[in-house]
Amino acid sequence: MNVSFTPITTAEDRRKLADMAYEIWNEYWPPLIGQAQVDYMVANFQSLEAIERDIAEHAYEYWFIEVEEDGKTRIAGYTGGHVEPETNRFFISKIYLLAHERGNGFASKTIRHYEQLCADRGLSAMYLTVNKHNELAIRAYLGKGFETIDSVETDIGEGFIMDDFIMEKKLA
Repeated sequence: MNVSFTPITTAEDRRKLADMAYEIWNEYWPPLIGQAQVDYMVANFQSLEAIERDIAEHAYEYWFIEVEEDGKTRIAGYTGGHVEPETNRFFISKIYLLAHERGNGFASKTIRHYEQLCADRGLSAMYLTVNKHNELAIRAYLGKGFETIDSVETDIGEGFIMDDFIMEKKLA
């Protein structure tokens, strides 16, 4: 099984990404944050408009996580983020896998993708935010060498709060 990271560059790719985000968010997040917040966050942070805004205004980069197995290629999920020149870090904004693809080591391969990207770009660290109740993700990130560096509650509008840890991995 080979895992690769295919840059999302075309309008069709961005539409496919938004559709996948809708599917993943509606499958995974309602038990943790409720359907109303899922709807709000998809519309404001995972929709086609949000993806295009992040690319245009914040230099976000997105990749499909693709798996080649038995001569066939499938998309297992997506990931994205951007360089923060002022801190010399990469902000990993998104690592999301389809339900049937979780548990196959793809998140670990995604972290390795970012380690290589950061090394290639001379960045000193990468960081991400993770919901404080997403215990599976927190354990995974700790196991990959991330450390919790802060705890934040961010008002994202309409009465919704993102209750997150900020986790960072320094690179040699």
